[in-house]
Amino acid sequence: MAKENDVVLVYFEDQPISFARIEDISPDVKKDWYHVKLLLLQVPLQVVTWILRDIYIDGQEFTMEGKKIRLEPVVCPHEPQRSEKQQKGPERPGDSKVISLADLKKK
Repeated sequence: MAKENDVVLVYFEDQPISFARIEDISPDVKKDWYHVKLLLLQVPLQVVTWILRDIYIDGQEFTMEGKKIRLEPVVCPHEPQRSEKQQKGPERPGDSKVISLADLKKK
């Protein structure tokens, strides 16, 4: 199950509408239901609390007022592998040119 501080993408009617950070997950009186406090990462910031089942927090589609909603976890993409040349840096120390910003400012 997603946890506090996770970032999710909120889908409304199969269209992504906003990123949100899960601020708090606290149990409801009903088994397998939770109060999920979300910080919607949009302008202006907005905080909402939804009462959701555990499976909805994990990404299964649900409805609110007849509209389909889904939370999808956001995972940081992996950086592409650097080539050997990029990892080594310049061939010789003299191949790099250092530009002094202080010298440029004086002109």
